[in-house]
Amino acid sequence: MVYKKIITLCQKNDRKAQKELYQAISPKLYGSCLRYAPNEAEAQDILQDTFIIIFKKIDQFKFKGSFEGWCKRIAVNTALQRYRGVKVYDLVNEDQLEDLEAVQIEESDDVPLKKLLSMVQELPERYRLVFTMYVMDGYSHKEIAEMMKITTGTSKSNLARARQHLQSMVKIWRESHNSNAG
Repeated sequence: MVYKKIITLCQKNDRKAQKELYQAISPKLYGSCLRYAPNEAEAQDILQDTFIIIFKKIDQFKFKGSFEGWCKRIAVNTALQRYRGVKVYDLVNEDQLEDLEAVQIEESDDVPLKKLLSMVQELPERYRLVFTMYVMDGYSHKEIAEMMKITTGTSKSNLARARQHLQSMVKIWRESHNSNAG
């Protein structure tokens, strides 16, 4: 394991090792935090909260599985905890869900990745969280429902609505981009 020595020192509250660990994994964790946050300032706050928890609970890491995966799970849970207190979920009936599931985002080769990520950050919180967990982090609707304390149907409807919002934003961006280019 690449981090074994550093982790062992961190478990003994070694400040130099904590700094080294922070510098090694914070860029990756920041990317995860940024996907859940509506802006960079919030992502930085989530990252800092994540490291407080990592250093507080690092003695619970038993060198089984990926350390980065363990840290990423803490980052995701920290982000979810930050937004959990706000009721942000729309309930829909099954007929609405079928209509929403039909919405697909078109291929986005012409939309820069940075712009797409910016669009994801602009989504309403309830949609952004589910979209990020499902599309970017690969969680199932069942896992999302358990982590966010919602139903799988709510997870599915929020994902479909996120896609619908993104499709609209991409369309508007393309129209604006094409009119500026021509």
